[in-house]
Amino acid sequence: MKLNKNEQNYLLTILFKSYILQSVICSGIILVCTVSLDMGLTWVLDRYVEHYYLIYRGLYVYMVGLILWVVCILYLTYKLLKKVVNYVYELQAATGKLFDKSVDYIELSPELSEIAININRLKQEAENNARLAQENEQRKNDLIMYLAHDLKTPLSSVIGYLTLLHDDEQQISQELREKYLSISLDKAERLEDLINEFFEITRFNLSNITLQYSNINLTRLLEQLIYEFKPILKEKKLKCTLNSTSDIMLHCDANKIQRVFDNLLRNAVIYSYTDTEVAITTELQENTIVITFENFGNPIAEEKLKLIFEQFYRVDTSRNTTSGGAGLGLAIAKHIVELHKGTIVAHSKDECIKFIVTLPLS
Repeated sequence: MKLNKNEQNYLLTILFKSYILQSVICSGIILVCTVSLDMGLTWVLDRYVEHYYLIYRGLYVYMVGLILWVVCILYLTYKLLKKVVNYVYELQAATGKLFDKSVDYIELSPELSEIAININRLKQEAENNARLAQENEQRKNDLIMYLAHDLKTPLSSVIGYLTLLHDDEQQISQELREKYLSISLDKAERLEDLINEFFEITRFNLSNITLQYSNINLTRLLEQLIYEFKPILKEKKLKCTLNSTSDIMLHCDANKIQRVFDNLLRNAVIYSYTDTEVAITTELQENTIVITFENFGNPIAEEKLKLIFEQFYRVDTSRNTTSGGAGLGLAIAKHIVELHKGTIVAHSKDECIKFIVTLPLS
C-alpha cells in the first residue's frame, strides 16, 4: 500500500511537530537550569570563597548542560525513530488485512486516524470491485453456457431437416422441400447470429475501443439506419419515424456512433409490441445534441434500469433464442458514448421505453 502525498505530509507533520516541541521544551529547561546554576554558584562562591575564580569556571557548568542537551536530543530522536518504526509495522499489518474478508474495519493509532479512514475506504472499494468482477464473470459464464445450449438447438434442427431431404429425396414434394430448406436457412442464420455473439464477447473484453473522429451528417446517418432496418420492422409490423431537423453536423467517430444507434434501434425493435411505433427524435441544445429512441413494450422495473447498461446483463432472462443477445449491446453503447464525453440513460414509464443519448456537437 502506498500513501499519497497528503497522507505522507500529514504523518510527517504529526511526528516532527511532536519532536520539535519536545526538543524546544527540553532545550529550554536545560538552558534555564544551566544559567540558573551558573548564576547561583557564582553568587555563593563570590560571597563565601576568596579567589573562587581560581577553582571555578562557568564554562564547566555550560559543558555539563551541553552534554545533558545532547543526551536529551539523542533520546528524543530515538523515541521518534521508534515511533516511526512502530507506525511502519502498524501500516504493514493494516495492509495485510486489506483483503481479509473476516476483518470489517481496520483500526490504527489515533495519530493515523486519517490514514485509517482512507485505508478502510480503499478496502471497501476493493471488496466492491471484487464482488462486481465476480458477478460479471458469473454472468459471462452463464451466458456462454446459454449460448452453447442455444447453438445446439438450431444446429440439431438444420441437421435434422437436411437429413430428411437427403434420405427421402425422391419422396418429398417440392412444397415440403422448400419448407424444409426455408426452416434450415432460418436456423443457419440464427447460428450465425449466435456465433457473432461469441466474437462480440471476445472483442469487447480483449480490445480497447479507440475513436477516429470526423464530421458527419447525423440526420443522414439516422435516415440510413432506418432504411436498413426496414425488413426487420416490416416483419414485426412496426413503424419507425424520425423527427429531426435537417443536416445536423456532428464531430464523432462515425462507425462507433452508428454502432450505438444500431444497438439502440435493434433493442427497440426486439422489445416492441407488434403494430406499434418506434420514434427517433433529435433536439439541438447549447453545444449538444440529444437523440431519443422511444418504443412501446413491456415496462422495465426500476432495479433493472440500474443494471441495463452493465456487461452481459439481459432484461429478458428467459433466453429467448429469437431475440436478445449476449447482453453487450447496451454496455458497448454506453462505453462508446462516454468515450465521446456524452451520456446515455434509460427511462421506463408505463409501457413507454426511452433511451436518451446526449453528445457534444464538437
